[in-house]
Formats: sequence, structure tokens, C-alpha cells
Amino acid sequence: MDIKKLVLVMIFFTSALFLWEEWKKEQLPQSPSNNMGGQEGGQHAAAPANFATQGAKSEANAQLQGGGTPVPGEKLISAQPTKGSSSEGGAVSTVVSNKLESGEKILVKTDMVVAEIDTAGGDLRHLELLHHPSREDKSKPFALLQNVFARVNVAQSGLIGEGLPSHKTRYTADSKSYNLVVGEDTVEIRLSAPEVAGIKATKIYTFHRGSYLIDVRFEINNQGSSVIQPFSYFQVLRASAPVEASMFMVPQYTGATVYTEEEKFLKVKFSDIDDGTATYPKNADNGWIAMQEHYFLTAWLPKDKTLREYYAKRLGENQYTAGVIVPVGAIQPGETASVDVPFYVGPQEQSKLAELAPGLDLVVDYGWLTIIGAPLFWLLSMFHSWTGNWGVSIILLTMLVKLFFFPLSAAGYRSMAKLKAVTPKLQRLREQHGKDKQRMNQAMMEFYKAEKINPMGGCLPILVQIPVFISLYWVLLASVELRYAPFALWIQDLSSPDPYYVLPVMMGVSMFIQTKLNPAATDPIQQKVMQIMPLVFSVFFFFFPAGLVLYSLVNNSLSIAQQWQITRMYAPSTTVPAIKKK
Repeated sequence: MDIKKLVLVMIFFTSALFLWEEWKKEQLPQSPSNNMGGQEGGQHAAAPANFATQGAKSEANAQLQGGGTPVPGEKLISAQPTKGSSSEGGAVSTVVSNKLESGEKILVKTDMVVAEIDTAGGDLRHLELLHHPSREDKSKPFALLQNVFARVNVAQSGLIGEGLPSHKTRYTADSKSYNLVVGEDTVEIRLSAPEVAGIKATKIYTFHRGSYLIDVRFEINNQGSSVIQPFSYFQVLRASAPVEASMFMVPQYTGATVYTEEEKFLKVKFSDIDDGTATYPKNADNGWIAMQEHYFLTAWLPKDKTLREYYAKRLGENQYTAGVIVPVGAIQPGETASVDVPFYVGPQEQSKLAELAPGLDLVVDYGWLTIIGAPLFWLLSMFHSWTGNWGVSIILLTMLVKLFFFPLSAAGYRSMAKLKAVTPKLQRLREQHGKDKQRMNQAMMEFYKAEKINPMGGCLPILVQIPVFISLYWVLLASVELRYAPFALWIQDLSSPDPYYVLPVMMGVSMFIQTKLNPAATDPIQQKVMQIMPLVFSVFFFFFPAGLVLYSLVNNSLSIAQQWQITRMYAPSTTVPAIKKK
């Protein structure tokens, strides 16, 4: 096969790969025309057999729907496993709409976030990340939690049990403003629910200095005359649209994710929730559940060895919820019990996520080439710890990769140099055999054999670069560390395209120089294709992140230097011997 044809085939399949990935992730969830009928829209999460009786499930349905009072007479009884018990129905039912009521706003300020808690439900409805600017306005912090039009992302929690507070309860607080003062490591916000039948419940938020982890705790004081056995639930309500739109050619995953030791990391897509095909572990004593999007994450992290039930639901048009139910245990009269589940709301910083919970760092998705992408990011991080500049780190990584593959690249360039040196002879063969392609191909293969040239050898540099190129694309795509990471001069965000298109133009020039160093195609059509290829790729690189273009530009520059030197070594003589006719 002619080397140029092979190059074109490889370029085609690489482009097809990007297009295929884009097509898969661009598919929007399709809302079924009538998924509210029958079996509650097919959106049940199976209730754990060892959590509650059917009466408890009915009560959970009533409270988590946020509608009305639980059916009288239904009590939560034993939370211990019942022999022969079954998991019928669901702990949470579908809600047709989820319009959030408004109460008083409680403002919380720390060194990491500015948060807003609403006394209506005690929801955490707004949270800004002070160290991560907004894409719309760099002078403002990015709001990961918000309740604005289609960009809904709200943390909710409550208790399941007759008369206990849910995310529809009106709470009261001692203050409307809380600040993390100098010298203190935490700030605590206590929300009191109305007392019902002698039961006092308090929801407590604890914010920590230097952390995006928020402790959410319920304290239940039973001053009634009977034993109660409540359950707690913690969930994230959000719209299907990402809070921040992706700037990349391939959109990143937005949706629910569940992790357990047995099932590992699973994505629960909104489209699968819509059509009832979502599968994920419901009951476990470990793991976590999250809502993730590009760069950022909200996750509930129950403590290990604690029974829990995971669920994911469609609440209405463009609204979904994912959460976990945790038993509180039996509370005798006169006793107080508590349950707490940490809530992470922040960036997908891999080194920190891995410390918070097992498998939490898996939300950073490097695609199907993770086996290459993960080491690449590790190297980038190591270089960044030395230089403090992600752009310089990319340059050093490029040089290291180039050095690692130097022997293969040199072999490929030698083959291309030899091929270029004999190009005039190949052109004479083509002219000699005219339109007889069979005889021409046979003569060319004999010629390659006589000259000890491997026409496929020139493909090695391209084959080496493609997996690394794609892996680095995903690393730059998924790593929040490179979001708004400056390099130099006008490049102030390596995760975004070059605003002045200087790097893409330089990249196109480097590709043009490389085509001049390569053997000229003998076919006129191939010659024209190779001539316009640098221009075509330059246009593509206009939309690629500047970090990826920087990698390609440095890689091309090193390749040009290496190829130029090798080509000089195999430069053809000034005279071309005539080819004797047989």
C-alpha cells in the first residue's frame, strides 16, 4: 500500500473516532410521552428488604414526594433483617413536578465557598467556588449549586417517619449569616424543625476550612412515649443540562454515578432513567452516589459498613434526583440519636478525591485510553510540581514522550528519507508502465526489495503519536487542574482554544514543513490532498484546547528537527541513473 494512502486511512479513522465519541455523548435524553402512568413510570428504586416494612415504604413515598401527610397508622418498625422479607415497591416514587418553595436565605462564607441555605426544606440551594472562576465572567466565582431556570443543582435531605421533617419542612435558624472566622476551622449552622409529638429534629451543616466537604447531620431527640425508628435520605436534585456548558468538541458526561466495592464505578444516565433501563446497585453497606458534570462533582459519601439504599429518579420534565437512604436506628423515649453523611461539592481534583472515598477519583474520565491517560496526567502533575506552570509541564511531557519513542521515530524517518531519495526512480517506473497498474505495482515491490526500503516504515511516527495524542486530549478535556491554567502571554487558559488562533496557525505551518520533508506522492490527487491537509487540520485545531495544540506544535517541531537531520543523511545524489527496460 502507498504510504500516503495509509496516512489518509489513519487520519480518516482518527477523525471517525472523534465523531463517533461526539455522536454518542451528544444524544440527549428523550422524555417519554407518558412515563407517569403504570408502575409509577417504571422509575422505582427497590427498597432494601432489611430496611423497613411496607408501611415504612408508603410513608417514604409520601414524604419524598413532598406531598401531603403520611397515611395514618403506618409506623416504621424493625430495621433488622426479616426472614423471608421481600423488596416490593420502592422507597421513593416519581414526582410529576418539583417546584421549590422559598423561605428565608441563610448566607455562609468560608475561605473556599459562599453558600446559601434556604429555610424551606433546609436545602443547600446555592454554592459558589471562590477559587474557580465562572466561564461567563472570570471576575465572578463559579456557582456549582444553583436554582436558576434550567440550571438546577440543589442538595436536599430529610427524615422518613411520621411527623419527621423532610425537604418540604420549614426550618428556623438563629442567624441569617455565618462566617468562618480567623482562628476557627469550622462553622456550624443549626436548623430547627417544628416539634411534632414530642420529637425534636435538628439539621446541622458543618463547613470546614480549606475543604469542599460539608458534613450534613440530623439530631433526633425523642421526648415522646414510644420508640421511633426513622430513616434519613440525602439527595441531589438537578436538571439534565450541565451547569457549565462544555467548550470542547466532545461533551463530557453529565449525570448520576454510583460506586460500590462489588459493582465498582457505574454511570446512571438520564436517558436510561427515562426509559427505565438504568441499572445500578440498590443496597449496600459501602460506596457513594454522585451527580457529576464537566470538571465538577456533588457526591454523598455515607460511612462504610453502614446500610444504605441508592436511588435515581426522574422527577419531572428535565428534573432528576439521585440519593441515598440511611437508617437512623431505634430511638427510645428520652434518648437522642444522630445520623450524618458528608457531602462533597467541588472540583474533580483527582489527588484529593481519592483521599475522600474509595473510587471517587474515577469520576475523572479519560475515555477508553485511560491506561495511557492516567500516567500522562501523573507525569504532568509531577512536572507541574517542579515548574508551577502547566504549559511548561506540557512541553516537558512532549519532550519526554518524544525521547521515549525516539528509536521508533528514527526508524520511520529513515524509511521516509530513503523513500524520498528514490522518488525520481519511482516516478520513472510509473511513466514506464503507464496504465498497467499490476505490472507497475510488481515492479515497485521488486524495486523496494532491491533498495531494502520498507514503504510502511514511515507510518511509525504517526502510529506512535495517535494514541498519545488522543489520550492527552482526554486528559486536557477532563482535568479541572488545567481549567483557567495560564501558560504565557495571551494563553491564559490551557483548557480553552487559543483566543487569537496563533498556536493553530503555527501548528499548520509546522505540518506544511513536515509535508515538504516527506516523500512526494506519485499520484497527483494524493499530492493535492497532502497540500491542503495542513490547512484542514489548522481549522480543526482552532477549536481544540490550547494545551493540546501546544503539545502538537512542540511535538511537530521536534519531529521536524529529527526528520530534517535524517533526511540530510540520506539525501539523493545529483544524478539519477536511468532505469533499464526489461
